[in-house]
Amino acid sequence: MKEKTSRTFIGIIIILALSYMLPYCLAEDYSISYKLLNHPDGSSYHRLNIVVPQSLYDYYSQKSHRLTSNNDFSKFVTPYALKPIADSLWEIYKDEEDFANGVLMIVHQIPYEETVPAKYPVETITENRGDCDLFSFTAAALIKAGGLDVVLLYYEQKAHMNIGVHLSHEPRDTRGPVCFIKYNGITYYVAECTGENLEDGWRVGERPEDLEHASAQVIALENSEDVAPGQVSASYTAQETTSISLKISPPLLIQGGIIILNGQLTSVLTNKNVTIYVKVNAASWKILGTTFTGSDGRFAYTWKAEIAGTFSIRASWSGDDVYAGSISPTQTVTVIPSFLIYLLTIPFILICLGVVAVLVSKQSQQEIPEPQPPQIPS
Repeated sequence: MKEKTSRTFIGIIIILALSYMLPYCLAEDYSISYKLLNHPDGSSYHRLNIVVPQSLYDYYSQKSHRLTSNNDFSKFVTPYALKPIADSLWEIYKDEEDFANGVLMIVHQIPYEETVPAKYPVETITENRGDCDLFSFTAAALIKAGGLDVVLLYYEQKAHMNIGVHLSHEPRDTRGPVCFIKYNGITYYVAECTGENLEDGWRVGERPEDLEHASAQVIALENSEDVAPGQVSASYTAQETTSISLKISPPLLIQGGIIILNGQLTSVLTNKNVTIYVKVNAASWKILGTTFTGSDGRFAYTWKAEIAGTFSIRASWSGDDVYAGSISPTQTVTVIPSFLIYLLTIPFILICLGVVAVLVSKQSQQEIPEPQPPQIPS
């Protein structure tokens, strides 16, 4: 019994040690570039470079993609995560119509592919493929991030989707009649998001002929995502690379203990928001918390491990106009259930008591005098 308990205890220690020593690969971010015309009929091109942190892509790919009604389409519009792209578009476009057409130029460059289930814009940009609804989610997120009023237009009978954009003036660059819908007293100009054509693609105020008499359900975006754990980065120049480190102490502890996370963002970037991600066992990645870098680029985060399990932890920075984002290697910490310690303590105590009893027994046997043969009187 004692030998079996000892083997069990040793086995648990080996498993925990192996889970800590398993190697993790350095995660890589995703880079995508888009060409932009300065005007739908212009001749000057700009190249917009976008970097998607892998941690942000993992966050959205592991979110729920379930749809219970058509109104749920709005949850796939995520303006905050794409705001750096919208900000970059405003650097070259000074007019609302040109800005909206710039957004359409971006989605028109993404290859068309029927996609199920629905996906978030970060996924569509990273995977570089999608269909009408994915392009519409992406375009709507960019336009909303740019400060314009936008809605989704769903043509259920046509199994199609595009968007409607409210402008302060009627579109001037359409190549035919201006197409629009009225919703709650507001005029929204139709914007078709499919096409795969940068120079001659659809412009805001235009729509395909087969949609001319189609009925569209207007899906408002009041319930779209307001915040996200990070953002993509966007720049017209090549961004400087960065790296981020992460150390965890201790790597093995009992449930309820305190874990200290320390790291540093290279280039000594000050007051940058670092997001800490965590997943337990085989679950999806979740946000553990956020912290800021100090004057030397270092950051720290304290976490109380209230549940047991094997945790994977990594730190991520989204980047900015000058520096590309980065993500740390994944680190592992094992939190041992407190009740397991109690269960292991009892056999350990019994083993110790058994060892003491054996030692005392041997000592007692040594102290008993050996019997002497009877002495014969002389």
